[in-house]
Amino acid sequence: MPDLTITLLQARQVWEDKPANLRHYESLLADCGPTDLILLPEMFHTGFSSAAERMADSFADSPGLDWLRTAAARANAAFYTSIMVRDDGRFYNRGVFVTPGGATQCYDKRMTFGLAGEDRIFTAGTRETIVMYRGWRVQLQICYDLRFPEISRNRIESDGQPAYDLLLYTANWPARRALHWRSLLPARAIENQCWVAAVNRVGEDGNGLSYSGDSMIVDAQGRVAAMAPPEEAIITYTISRTALDDVRTALPFLKDRQDHRRQHFH
Repeated sequence: MPDLTITLLQARQVWEDKPANLRHYESLLADCGPTDLILLPEMFHTGFSSAAERMADSFADSPGLDWLRTAAARANAAFYTSIMVRDDGRFYNRGVFVTPGGATQCYDKRMTFGLAGEDRIFTAGTRETIVMYRGWRVQLQICYDLRFPEISRNRIESDGQPAYDLLLYTANWPARRALHWRSLLPARAIENQCWVAAVNRVGEDGNGLSYSGDSMIVDAQGRVAAMAPPEEAIITYTISRTALDDVRTALPFLKDRQDHRRQHFH
């Protein structure tokens, strides 16, 4: 399997101003070099807002999604982020993985953030999404999902391979809980024997919350391979398939877990 180059766009977001955010991302993307996958922060063109009635796109006709498809084609790279959408009369914080050819796969955030009232506005998703991209199996996650290891638990599938190789997070994670972010991302990488790529925002939002970024890429041993400074930054790093396979071969923890489950639950 080929290696995969990932770019994290750690950006300031303009509060509830879609055109301004899109213009800003375009200026940042102009400085990006060749890459396979670009991550943008959660609710990329609105910020983490609760004003769903006013700000949500119709998913059937989403200018934000159209912009991502155009950007993916131009960059010849996939994009992953989330958008606030209205679909079938409900609101969702919806992750969208858009390929250069325009194909889109979706993941609805499963763990809605009760502390901010997200659970009262947005409908929680009910299933995982794993996409195949350039030879990699990629699990999609959004922000608060990070606190719940049970919903991202890797496993050995019927073909003998782990369910996924790369775990993605798009987030608006406040600076006051940055220690949790920096601790949990390596934990997810270790327990799932996968690469983790996570992008956060910087600056201050319309609710007065500050964000320190800490966007990072973590290897399957839990080592931080690349990390952004606490300011706007573009981080590009190539993750190694060989390094991942070597860890899984030397430390067959996922297989041991699968065998243990068979012995005790069947």
